[in-house]
Order: sequence, then structure tokens, then C-alpha cells
Amino acid sequence: MSQTSDTAARRPTRVRVPHLARWKAEGRRWAMLTAYDATTAGVLEEAGIPVLLVGDSAANVVYGYSSSLPVTLEEMLPLVAAVARGTQRPLVVADLPFGSYEASDAQAVTAAAALMKAGAHAVRLEGGVRARDRVAAIVAAGIPVMGHVGFTPQAEHAIGGYRVAGRDDAAAERTVADAVAVADAGAFAVVLEMVSAPVASRIREVLAVPTVGIGSGPDCDAQVLVWQDMAGLNDDSRLSFVKRYADMRGVLRGAAAAFAAEVEDGSFPDAAHSFDA
Repeated sequence: MSQTSDTAARRPTRVRVPHLARWKAEGRRWAMLTAYDATTAGVLEEAGIPVLLVGDSAANVVYGYSSSLPVTLEEMLPLVAAVARGTQRPLVVADLPFGSYEASDAQAVTAAAALMKAGAHAVRLEGGVRARDRVAAIVAAGIPVMGHVGFTPQAEHAIGGYRVAGRDDAAAERTVADAVAVADAGAFAVVLEMVSAPVASRIREVLAVPTVGIGSGPDCDAQVLVWQDMAGLNDDSRLSFVKRYADMRGVLRGAAAAFAAEVEDGSFPDAAHSFDA
């Protein structure tokens, strides 16, 4: 066996869209986390996370904006490239940020193509019935699309802030219709954000494609969180649906404080961390 073929044999199998369809058919649940840099993406790959989302949440956790609205396509592209370069197995999904796809199908396809050229394997966009033409146009261009319905952060000002979707009969029917619309338009999966648990369960049964929950109860095919929320790096009490699996904020703060103290008292660097002449 040549060195090239031997290397190919050892290379991990990249998760692709058909894998997710098969997992739904098999009843296999899976996790998705956000990632914005090569190092973190590599760690999440080592942990076995099969799908990574380069989310427009980068607006908050990377760029320091107060919402996801200001982040631009140009700011998303280097993050997508870093995550793609830092991983071999996960499916990398990239968000189309606000303002990059609303104007026309042509604008949407151009923006989606830019994310794919940066290294993404699929794109995600928000909106249900109102976004189905955009989804269809991007899919027709050969680009896989993940939909997003329920609470849509990019429309926060239009819908009046953080609101759970589907709590009354009319809202439930609208949310189901939104999910069906983007799936029928060709989306390979649909994120359900802050959808009431009974409605999310109903949508999962209706759709042939996987549903990805965030604050939408246990009856979804997958679950997604912002990795900084999951790891306890953020301190945001608004997100009641987030489970924190570690106290990374405390760990990082303690490590930085210990480093500063050793520098100040002269104990770092010591002989073990210095070079002899």
C-alpha cells in the first residue's frame, strides 16, 4: 500500500448529510455544538461531536456585539475557514448572518457559496414560510441547507424579544407550518429554537428530516448549544434551557490568576521553564 493510500485509509470518515438522514431513520440522537476557531473545534471533534455550527452567535461570543444582528458575512468567513481547517470528521454548518440573504435568491446563493468556499459543508438560515424560496434557491444551487424556525434571533426586534413559539393553538400551527415549509423546500434538517416541547415533538413526527432542538424539549432528533454556554464560560442567566456541564469560566479565571501571581512573585519562570546557557 502506498503512503498516499495508507494515509487515506486512516483518515476519519467525514460526517455528511446522508448520515444524519440515516441516523433519524435508525432513531439515533446526536449532538451539535457551535465552534469558531480551530483549537476548540479540534477538541469538540475529539469529544465525538459529529456536527459543528459556526453560528452567528459569534457576534456575541467572538466579536462582543450585544446581539447577533451586527455580524457580517465577511466576519463569518475566517471563522468558518478556521473550524474547517481544524477538523477532519464533523459536518461543518455555517450560519448565513442577518442581511446576507433577505434581499433576493441571488444574494442568498452568493452568500451561501462564499461560506462553502471558506470550508463549510452546509449553511443554516432562519425563517419558515417566509424563507422557503431562499432555501429552495440555495438547495437548487447544490448547497445543503439547515433550516431554523421557532424563535429566530435575527428577527428578535420584529417578534418582540425572546419568546417561546407554539404556546397557543394558532402559534403551534404557524410553527408546524414553518417547519414543514423549509423541509419541503429541501432543508436536510430543521433547528427548533424555543419551541414548546409538545409542538417540537409533533414536528419531529411530521418531518422526514431531523429536528435539532435548542430549548425545545427532549423529543428532537438532535440538540445544539453554544459551546461557551454548555461549558460554563458564559454567565447569562436568561438562558434557562442551557445546562452547564463545566465551570470553564472559573477554571480559566483561576489559571490566569495563578499565572499572574507567579509572575508577580518571581516564581515563574523557574529553572524547569528556562533554558541553560
